[in-house]
Amino acid sequence: MNRSDLISKLAEQTPNLQAKDVELGVRVILDKLATTISKGNRVEIRGFGSFGLNYRKPRNGRNPKTGAKIEVAAKYHPRFKPGKALKEMPIQGEK
Repeated sequence: MNRSDLISKLAEQTPNLQAKDVELGVRVILDKLATTISKGNRVEIRGFGSFGLNYRKPRNGRNPKTGAKIEVAAKYHPRFKPGKALKEMPIQGEK
């Protein structure tokens, strides 16, 4: 599901709200989530999961095309850790 799919689903489920209001709400939530994480802070949504950053140390890598050794710089990588309720939720369509 992408952002536009999410907006259309939410607009269908909330007929008392206009689609542009739903779009604004989704955009504000996702923008705030992204800026908070980019500042190095953690975001936790109870029952769903938490978003944060993982630090990756610098390391030696290899160019797969040429085989030449390269140094990969240290970086922060965004991560999502699902909450307990999300982990225990049954997968629809699973037999």
